[in-house]
Amino acid sequence: MRIGIFVFSGTGNTRHVCSAIKEHLASAGHEVSLSTMCDAGKAAGFDCIIIGYPVHAFNAPRPVISFMKKLPNGDGKPIFMIQTSGEALHMNAAASLRPMQIARRKGYRALGAFSYVMPYNIIFRHSEEMAARMLETAKRRAPHDAAAIARLERIPVDANLLDRAVSLILRIEHPAMPIIGQHFRTTDSCIGCGRCALNCPQGNIMMAESRPVFGHSCSGCMGCAFTCPEDAIRISILDGWRVNGPYGWDGEAATDDEVCSYCRRSYLRYFHKYEDNQ
Repeated sequence: MRIGIFVFSGTGNTRHVCSAIKEHLASAGHEVSLSTMCDAGKAAGFDCIIIGYPVHAFNAPRPVISFMKKLPNGDGKPIFMIQTSGEALHMNAAASLRPMQIARRKGYRALGAFSYVMPYNIIFRHSEEMAARMLETAKRRAPHDAAAIARLERIPVDANLLDRAVSLILRIEHPAMPIIGQHFRTTDSCIGCGRCALNCPQGNIMMAESRPVFGHSCSGCMGCAFTCPEDAIRISILDGWRVNGPYGWDGEAATDDEVCSYCRRSYLRYFHKYEDNQ
């Protein structure tokens, strides 16, 4: 089976997960391609489509919705969603509803979504140990989820009325982020390296006189602030939630006692679900 994975990933978390899925699908004999969401027309060349994205405020990011709307007619082709979020809350399930709805309207057979937990790149910074356990859990899950995709198994999306309502209300992020993003600024510690412009998945950042200029199409991926080597980017009214610097991934995974107090029970349920199923 020819499988196309299309990923929107500002700081790399979603790409980590999709790469693990790709590896297991390829080892099972499938022809798998992983690419960014640049050309929706390429979806026509695959037998099965996977859409990967981070959850933004319990929704799929605006660029993902735009990409979905540009997909060619599906003619009954199967499609899956793979989404990542910083917390293991049930409410994240609602983030897949709109992409799946668009896919069905385009003629695809939307079979469901897989929700992974990966460390925050906004709100607060997880410990290196928490990040390591999240990645470890993702790698543990990947072969089972890849097998489900290969079987074209239906994966139910369990989003209740409250989940849907909160997701709908917070969809205000889509029109709000381009406005907020215009007011991103740099401090005097900016060295003009241009990494933010190079890594922006929206092409929203241009360099002028060795300083980034932020445009009108920010999607809130936080790739610029997260990857800045000098922590020089200030993200307007969201700056109190700024997280800077890549996670190391190589440390010892957090024990149950070391799991953070924020959403602690949800994290433990998530970790144990995939550890106990081995």
